[in-house]
Amino acid sequence: MAAALRERHPGITIEALGGPHLAAAGAAIRFPMERYTVLGFAEVLRAIPAHWRMLRILERGFRAGRYDLALPIDYPGFNLRLAEAARRHGVPVLYYIAPKHWASGTRLTPRFGKVVNRVACIVPFEPGFFSRFGIAAEYVGHPLLDQPSPPAREDARRALAIPDRARVLALFPGSRRQEIARLWVPFRDAARRLRDGGRCDRVFVAAMPGMEYPGSEGFQLLPAQSGLVLSLADAAIVKSGTATLEAALAGVPMVVAYRVHPVTAWLARRLMRVSWVSLVNLIAGKGVVPELLQGDASPERLAKAVTPLLDRDNPVIGAQREGFDLVRGRLGRPGAAVRVAELAEELMGCDEPG
Repeated sequence: MAAALRERHPGITIEALGGPHLAAAGAAIRFPMERYTVLGFAEVLRAIPAHWRMLRILERGFRAGRYDLALPIDYPGFNLRLAEAARRHGVPVLYYIAPKHWASGTRLTPRFGKVVNRVACIVPFEPGFFSRFGIAAEYVGHPLLDQPSPPAREDARRALAIPDRARVLALFPGSRRQEIARLWVPFRDAARRLRDGGRCDRVFVAAMPGMEYPGSEGFQLLPAQSGLVLSLADAAIVKSGTATLEAALAGVPMVVAYRVHPVTAWLARRLMRVSWVSLVNLIAGKGVVPELLQGDASPERLAKAVTPLLDRDNPVIGAQREGFDLVRGRLGRPGAAVRVAELAEELMGCDEPG
């Protein structure tokens, strides 16, 4: 999105809370968010002082007229307060990747509606939800649709000398340190059971650069190459989140798993108003892929759930892929970044690109 704005308006100044990807797109990073981003209700408590300091600094910028638009992206715990600060000083707000208020009831939605001018949604059913509260929201498409296609299965396997008959299991234990700390061991141990039991021949891990994966001997780690890992895979164990959509778009049968802090899980069980947590099931509106959460995400249960997906003749695979086709159709066409840039231009009153 930042790259799309700069391409359309080369002289624009973009300041961001972000990381290397935003910097590479031409944004000046005011705060590196890898130091601030946390997951879960319990975990966020420790980060509150740092977030408040950052918010005070940014509000001084809104007050001084430094910004023409605030464009919060996801991360509602902080970004809702950022949006409120912007609106207090007359700065329009375009919220991209909307908070999942539909998952936990509507208590916060009226407050959200008071501080946003527009919402750019990446889940197809979200605009209908927000319209019930008079919030101007539109589906701009999912950013994954703009990613380069992964290599063909035959090419990927040939490059790594993997026979077509070999059964390959892929592990996606997450991109954040907290996720990996909770999910790596059960994912690893499930994969060991499957490999040692003759259910799969090779195990590949969609690893994150700089992260440690203890006990990964016998597995092959491919840092920052999730598309290649999916091209190789017959089946996958995937952390709930965007990776489930990535696997669905690649047509890879999967089991979805997630674990959070026990306090976070306790609160979530009381707040959640949806039947599923994975984006694949939510967008399809039905249980396309199995979900194993908290204690259910044990090595034994993960191995049992993924076993039929490693049998290429099992009808469960065809059923999942039919669901993936449904999800793909509902996601629509590429172009999310350009559509968000167009909404930003409208709110800033920009002239036509050029």
